[in-house]
Amino acid sequence: MLRTPTGGADSGAPTAGDRLVSIGTVLNQLRDEFPEVTISKIRFLEAEGLVEPRRTASGYRKFSPQDVERLAQILRMQRDHYLPLKVIREHLDALARGEQITLPAPGRRRDLSEGPWEQDAEAPTAARIGRAELLAAAEVTEAELVEWESYGLISPTEGGGYDPESVIVARLVADMGRFGLEPRHLRAVKASADREAGLIEQVVAPLRRHRNPQTRAHAEATAQELATQSVRLHAALVRTALGIRLQ
Repeated sequence: MLRTPTGGADSGAPTAGDRLVSIGTVLNQLRDEFPEVTISKIRFLEAEGLVEPRRTASGYRKFSPQDVERLAQILRMQRDHYLPLKVIREHLDALARGEQITLPAPGRRRDLSEGPWEQDAEAPTAARIGRAELLAAAEVTEAELVEWESYGLISPTEGGGYDPESVIVARLVADMGRFGLEPRHLRAVKASADREAGLIEQVVAPLRRHRNPQTRAHAEATAQELATQSVRLHAALVRTALGIRLQ
């Protein structure tokens, strides 16, 4: 796992022990912990001034180990604490000044050995976030969320509230919107995701119906692993179709 940084995005000229790497290498280093991260995401964080890679004479980005560590911390703050970029920037600035920071408690993930959520009074709030939390964490407006819901890109859970994964969806939809892709254009992506989920469900459904708790727990782990591999396969197929080579 990458270490937590204590400095800024660029602490000066690289030392003899530093090895500058390309954005593609950074992506591979981060994906073990952050399978949803993309090159566009890294470029977006750079555009927001949260990381400052060096540039070669030909314009290629080159990242130091400190840059990669900083990116990992940013992604952890987003994933585990649902912090907006403005707050993350303030925390990073405070760390660079040598100050201590206090992060909100991370969302509690369900233990597969536990029973249904109804048996745990605090579990529903841990498993879901409210509408206001989603808007703040994703840094989007109410009007944007309403539009995305109308196209089925984001949906509340049956019990109310939203799955924390909705934060990632909202951010990505917003990021793609900056390139002119509107929600109506993304319906095909949503339909593809639903088909992939259906395929994974066919594999794990028999395990989920098993009486043995360990088998049911294995079903959830299998679903998670298949989802991760599906995301990677999808990304690789899109890059192949576009003839994109990682820089």
